[in-house]
Amino acid sequence: MKKKTERPPASGGKMRRIGEIIYRERYLWLIALPGILWYAIFTYGPMYGLVIAFEQYSPARGILGGPWVGFQWFLQFFNSQFCWQLIRNTLLLSIYSLIFSFPAPILLAILLNEVKCGWFKKAAQTISYLPHFISTVIVVGMVVNFLAVDGPVNALIQMSGAEPVNFMAKPEWFRTIYIASGIWQGIGWNSIIYLAAISGIDSQLYEAATVDGASRLRQIWSVTIPGILPTITILLIMNVGNILSVGYEKIILMYNSATYETADVINTYVYRRGIGIGDFSFGAAVGMFQSVVNLIVILAANTVSRKVSETSLW
Repeated sequence: MKKKTERPPASGGKMRRIGEIIYRERYLWLIALPGILWYAIFTYGPMYGLVIAFEQYSPARGILGGPWVGFQWFLQFFNSQFCWQLIRNTLLLSIYSLIFSFPAPILLAILLNEVKCGWFKKAAQTISYLPHFISTVIVVGMVVNFLAVDGPVNALIQMSGAEPVNFMAKPEWFRTIYIASGIWQGIGWNSIIYLAAISGIDSQLYEAATVDGASRLRQIWSVTIPGILPTITILLIMNVGNILSVGYEKIILMYNSATYETADVINTYVYRRGIGIGDFSFGAAVGMFQSVVNLIVILAANTVSRKVSETSLW
């Protein structure tokens, strides 16, 4: 009997199947549509504008109308007297955030999970969440007022017999104030995801640990932390991927000419140069440099995490 030869699928067969899948799950796609449009319009759409990093951009000539200058703006940034100071300040703020700010919500979530008094736990959660909903402008205003020469902090210092300190004009105090105020503002909100991860841990594991005679501290170390470790790993990778992208809004509100030495970061310099002076091509070039470095770092962190812990973003 002659064997039948299989026909190759029609060229439109694959597209037809995709169309059928989309139609079958049309309501899910409809729910996801606003998010897809947002990313398409505001994230991926403007990426063609990165071409101005390689040309002498002028609003009058348009994005594609300027003369091509190659890597001129990149070289100008790397050869500037501020380059390495900006990179150092940015890296230090990012590293200090990873060391102090990143573990803070993990610790709070573990402590809240150990609280057995219902009303106290709810009150603590509510109080810790509230600063997240305060505008950054108001937060910085509160910091400035508290740390002013005639503010309450200096009043306590004077009561102890010491001289008042102008914290906001001292470069050596800027990083401490920035990190501490960031922890206060975000610790409660960021702990939510860890509390959710803890709630997903099988209660039988705690019961087995109790039967084995494990103390509460030992249960935290042997059950709670391993249970939320994948969540910690994923969030750490995402935070490491923003190592050169320290938010400039809060820094701009906090810093002044006296604290540029430690407060000026890449984003604030680009803001002054790109928006303040109108040097858009230079700002785009430095922004592209940041994005490339962040991409390399997140790829490396993800690879290391996948090999070490088998947990990764992809």
